[in-house]
Amino acid sequence: MKETIKKLSELVMFKHSIFSLPFIFIAMIVASDGWFGWRLLFLGLIEAISARNFAMGVNRYLDRDIDRVNPRTKDRPSVDGSISTDAMVIFIFINGAIFMAGAYLINSLAFQLSAPILVILGGYSLFKRFSSLAHIVLGVSLGLAPIAGVIAVKGDITTWSIYLAVGVMFWVAGFDLLYSLQDMEFDREHNLHSIPSKFGAEKTMIISRVFHILTIIFWSLFIYSANLGFFSKLALIFSILMLTYEHYIVSRDFKKIDRAFFTVNGYLGIIFFILIVLEKM
Repeated sequence: MKETIKKLSELVMFKHSIFSLPFIFIAMIVASDGWFGWRLLFLGLIEAISARNFAMGVNRYLDRDIDRVNPRTKDRPSVDGSISTDAMVIFIFINGAIFMAGAYLINSLAFQLSAPILVILGGYSLFKRFSSLAHIVLGVSLGLAPIAGVIAVKGDITTWSIYLAVGVMFWVAGFDLLYSLQDMEFDREHNLHSIPSKFGAEKTMIISRVFHILTIIFWSLFIYSANLGFFSKLALIFSILMLTYEHYIVSRDFKKIDRAFFTVNGYLGIIFFILIVLEKM
């Protein structure tokens, strides 16, 4: 059992939850103007983790044929025999059910939106087979996190949460473009649609920069619309510095894409969250 849990964690790359978790709780803190309670903290964690597991489980299940022939992904548990396809399907359904049950316990709007959200989360893997917009779809998937957070607290969607969500969408799409540079040649050879395979590395990096400029614009609108103060503006400045550093790393050496992807973006979300907490203390 311990080994199975370990392999499932590898399958869904659980550590990637660090990208969405901070922004769920940022939205919840701002929506409640401070502490939102232990119940919503617990349910928020359950929803974030189950949604992440569902999305990555579907991704790994649908991408088995691609991952099997990609040198970068051929050792994933989904294709090396460590986890059976039956186990993956069960894992997907369990996490989908947990997500919908958690949404039911939060409020009626959360439950009504839970099934459509699962469809969006599961649809990402299909897009790269016919559209370069897959990067945007991934951004939308993680951009739903702050929307979910504000729905959990208010049972409604606020203007500032939309700005925050759109900022997250462009942030994720921007760093996914950089991450996808690793598979640019593979995607071309196997007729997979991605912006790097279609436009090349140089144009991809320009598009990524534009996306991250839009990220800063929408996060600025979030701060203004939510009437936030000093610490939130500090979070924005920190984000600008981290995104600039990310592009600097990748432009100098493509071999350091993993460092830019995991380390820089992970710290960005965590520090942003900490500063919002300080804002609302």
